[in-house]
Amino acid sequence: MKYIDEFRNEAVARKYAGLIRGITTKPWTLMEICGGQTHTIVKFGLEELLPPEITLVHGPGCPVCVTPMEIINKAIAIASRKDVIFTSFGDMLRVPGSTRDLLTVKAQGGDVRMVYSPLDAVKIAKMNPEKQVVFFAVGFETTAPANAMSVWQAKRLGLKNYSILCSHVLVPPAIEALLSSPNNCVQGFLAAGHVCTVMGYEEYLPLARKYKVPIVVTGFEPVDILQGVYMTVKQLEEHRTDVENQYTRSVRREGNVPAKELLSEVFEVTDRKWRGIGEIPMSGYRLNKKYSDFDAERIFDVETIKTEESPLCIAGLVLQGLKKPHECTAFGKECNPEHPLGAPMVSSEGSCAAYYHYGRLKIERSVLNPA
Repeated sequence: MKYIDEFRNEAVARKYAGLIRGITTKPWTLMEICGGQTHTIVKFGLEELLPPEITLVHGPGCPVCVTPMEIINKAIAIASRKDVIFTSFGDMLRVPGSTRDLLTVKAQGGDVRMVYSPLDAVKIAKMNPEKQVVFFAVGFETTAPANAMSVWQAKRLGLKNYSILCSHVLVPPAIEALLSSPNNCVQGFLAAGHVCTVMGYEEYLPLARKYKVPIVVTGFEPVDILQGVYMTVKQLEEHRTDVENQYTRSVRREGNVPAKELLSEVFEVTDRKWRGIGEIPMSGYRLNKKYSDFDAERIFDVETIKTEESPLCIAGLVLQGLKKPHECTAFGKECNPEHPLGAPMVSSEGSCAAYYHYGRLKIERSVLNPA
């Protein structure tokens, strides 16, 4: 397929792997932020092309994975109401709460519907004035503009029966939380290209200066990632700490200005809890005062719900890059895609799911190409 195959070209990928080997003189630990990047790395065996000095760790870049369990429980509580049509993207339906997930609510009679856009949820609200329609608004800056647009449109249409359960999180504060941790081992970052398509990368400039760490905005195909690794390692070897853009076909420094203006119109920045990590100051969005009538958390009085995470699940350590998924004692046993303990095992971008689904490919490659 045009514009895809060229970024999966084996010869080009091996060329960049050779360039990385040629400039690497010491150990470096890099973190890819996005779960989509993690899946590409594991699926295509990119780590096996890198020199042993390069360690890739997987960051908190899966929006489903970092949504705290208490938000899932709030969603379940709202979706269980008889007067509610609860709408969501499909990847949130199987994320476990304390005792069940949204698909179980649906099986037990709740009106839970998968939609492909929050604007579909607005249409459902318009068609069902006797019901309260709630959209589960989670994700990073990538999905926030569409969710903001749904609220803006509902207000413009005068809909009184539409609201969102908001759990949006922001990437730059998460990077800062990782870098400021005494346990930090990351020396360079591959930033998430789709987030930067919306937001640009100006917010990363002060982080690179303050923590003296290179940040390279990177795409999601194998050649993208290997080029991003090369650019990051080159900076480290040259003692530079800049923000560079590998994903030039999609990302501009200033980002998508109209989308950012819409975000400023509807949302305001707030503290947010991240699953397995805890609260990160000023790391999320909530509806501002002008649009607070569309806040499902307030409308349905679920703000007081609090939840403890499973003690078996080490998702927090995985999301901080301190552990790999297979280092969890529950991995593939108590925790598997059919019965997940944590969101990283069920999400389409989760690192645990990537290791579970593609780990066999790594075994097959090692058999075919023994050291």
